[in-house]
Amino acid sequence: MHILIVNDDGPPSPHSSPYVHSLVRELQAAGHVVSVCLPHTQRSWIGKAHMIGQTVKPLYYRPPPPHRPAAGLTPANREDEDDATHGTTHVRPSTRPGVEEWILVDGTPASCVQIGLYHFFQDRGEVDLVVSGPNYGRNTTAVFALSSGTLGGALEAAVCRKRAIALSYAFFSRNHDSEIIAAAGRRGVKVIEALWKAWPEDGSVDLYSVNVPLLEGLEKEKVLITPMLQNYWGAGSCFTEVDGSVDGENEDEERIREDEGRVEEREGQGGEVKGPRPHTHKHFKWSPRFTDVYQSVEEAPPGNDGWAVKEGFTSVTPLKANFFQTATNLHGSELQLGNSQITTGGLTTQESTTQEPPARATTPGPNTQVTLPIRPKPQTTPSSIPHFYALINYEDPYVQPLILSAFTSLFPADSYTLLTPPPTTATPESESNSSLSTFNLPPHAKVLQISPYESIDFEHAASHPNTTLVNSYIIRKALIRKHFLSATVDSWVAKHPSSVLGTHVKRSEAFEVDFAEFLDDALVEAWDLRESMEKNEGVLAEGEGGEVQWWILKPSMSDRGQGIRLFATMEELQGIFDGWEPEEESEEEEDEEEAGGTDGDDGEDRIMASHLRHFVAQPYIHPPLLLPEMDNRKFHVRVYVVAVGSLEVYVYRDMLALFAAKPYTAPGTGGAVSDDGEEIDLDAHLTNTCLQGEDTASKANSVRRFWDLPLPKERAEDVFTQICDVTGELFEAAARGMMVHFQPLECAFEVYGLDFLVDAAGTAWLLEVNAFPDFKQTGDLQGVVAGFWAGVLRLAIVPFVRGSEHGSGDEDHVTLGSDEMVMVRDVDLGRRWGA
Repeated sequence: MHILIVNDDGPPSPHSSPYVHSLVRELQAAGHVVSVCLPHTQRSWIGKAHMIGQTVKPLYYRPPPPHRPAAGLTPANREDEDDATHGTTHVRPSTRPGVEEWILVDGTPASCVQIGLYHFFQDRGEVDLVVSGPNYGRNTTAVFALSSGTLGGALEAAVCRKRAIALSYAFFSRNHDSEIIAAAGRRGVKVIEALWKAWPEDGSVDLYSVNVPLLEGLEKEKVLITPMLQNYWGAGSCFTEVDGSVDGENEDEERIREDEGRVEEREGQGGEVKGPRPHTHKHFKWSPRFTDVYQSVEEAPPGNDGWAVKEGFTSVTPLKANFFQTATNLHGSELQLGNSQITTGGLTTQESTTQEPPARATTPGPNTQVTLPIRPKPQTTPSSIPHFYALINYEDPYVQPLILSAFTSLFPADSYTLLTPPPTTATPESESNSSLSTFNLPPHAKVLQISPYESIDFEHAASHPNTTLVNSYIIRKALIRKHFLSATVDSWVAKHPSSVLGTHVKRSEAFEVDFAEFLDDALVEAWDLRESMEKNEGVLAEGEGGEVQWWILKPSMSDRGQGIRLFATMEELQGIFDGWEPEEESEEEEDEEEAGGTDGDDGEDRIMASHLRHFVAQPYIHPPLLLPEMDNRKFHVRVYVVAVGSLEVYVYRDMLALFAAKPYTAPGTGGAVSDDGEEIDLDAHLTNTCLQGEDTASKANSVRRFWDLPLPKERAEDVFTQICDVTGELFEAAARGMMVHFQPLECAFEVYGLDFLVDAAGTAWLLEVNAFPDFKQTGDLQGVVAGFWAGVLRLAIVPFVRGSEHGSGDEDHVTLGSDEMVMVRDVDLGRRWGA
């Protein structure tokens, strides 16, 4: 991408700007186009200022050539070397093509952004990202950030509608260790690239403030998303008084003139001095006491940006380009002027009839609470939220910033404390890093945990069910294991023959196979499957006609498309399992594996039936719905669903369509295996984008918003209605019919990814249910995931922190811009809060 670099420390210098050239080189080495516009001298502590009335003039800086060390890091004893060591500055731009040349302007960091964006570098294409920094020093906590020229440059870019990152290096000594600086540059580039890829599409983030600690081993430490610590200066001035005189005047003359003024004043007043005492002439020097700032970090709870850097982590703080908005519960209200009532947050108290009329000003006493006269707005959100704690550690760089963005936009900053998990422990036997007991929370504190399943502190949730909310149920295999899902549907349809599941879920044959040689025994009770394969063998035999019924084989406990195969006959199915069995190995190969050899020369993973064990076989859905505008490629619909408490189920309307890599061709009559024994290319049949590699172009061409597909609106709405009906029925079937294997808890919620295939007749068939779905399959459509999590947090977390029942509001739908979370089932299992 094209990156514009600005800073507030000026051009490379060992004394004031040692890091900028090394970062530019790291970005260039990573393949980015880098343009640089810097102040011609240090402009720290200037914020987002512009110098009004000044004509800004440029200089042209040419950094040292690539074979020289990065400018700014040269030891002091080498400063007498030739100019090429540090770069050269010129009053006119170079006329030679290909010369690396930076722009230096006699302005502020914000001015550098404006000039760099709009007046230079246009021949390189539009700027994609503005990086301000790396600053010579940290910019953690509010005191530093509010005055930072580095933050000011990023803010200016943000209000120019450009994505921006403020990058700062927090040094702990002024020894510029070249290896640590190089590591910081690598870390900075990786963070920049990761933030760019995961940038929220919903406008919730304008810029990021990134602080990298200059410590040995910094690349081994975590990168944490942190809030900015709200701190303040300590008591006293940030300036010290120094002796000084009026510029250009002799101090003695100055004192004489001051004495003369006093004499004239006494004479004019009859010799008697009256009025305020005259000022004493002083000069002032900027000398802030940072001890108070650092002390505020020590005294604050863990989890903020200052704490993260102190502990050696890289901190990333998402920001909006505006002033912090407090009293958000009053937004949308009207300030009533001259009103005789004082109304705040919807609570009204009549003023005392004995007080002075409104026209007369009164001075409030020390215990008087002064409130504004407010006309309340319609209350759709709580007027205040009790303080709670949140551990949000999803451990997925694609999803984590989207969850945090939704979280910080939904809750006022003073209503929660974000908890940061300690560093990863060395042994698996040690206590979980996400154990809530390690945080020494106050008694009865409400705590939210959003983490991977293995990290969730279910024990704490079980012992504190009224004050804990976690993002997964403990037991839910009735839905997410394919053989259990089959049993769930079969059992429910047997008891409810008219259920929609009977016409939207293909009946599966579940079986277990440890070794290929036992396949025939495993299929003894798979009556429908065996009958179908026998019929297919007759159809394929010479002289008999008819249609072959194809089957799809799925390992029950695998994901990401692993092990999925097509077959029609017993011979083909046996061949699939035989192919998964390991070949006999020579002694030399066995020795190699013991020494650490892995996947073999072909680099492909070995799949063994004994590793997968549980399988399901389903009739293959043919023909699928194909769209000529999409090259007639098969696709499935990915639907995001959230189950809340016990039990409300919501479907997110903004669905995805995931396409196969190649145009669809019907399974042939030659079987699932070609004549030479090689498996048929499944790229036309499998729509799981995990199987399509990491090529950006192919992924972008394989994921579409469902509502953007070239489908008639009525047909698309019909598919969505079917999906909602099936989803609601499925969760009720699991909750009521498979209570041992699906146990919704009131102190939990969980998100799922459901996959549906639409056939040529327009019927939506449920394929599978995924817990902790792979959101990365969404690709560049991050706004879909961001909108979904915004709805999840509103539905699951707001009722939790308010202390009311889920669904206590009067809305079945929560509107999120143009998209909706649609309730598809409300099942009362008798475990509701307050029940």
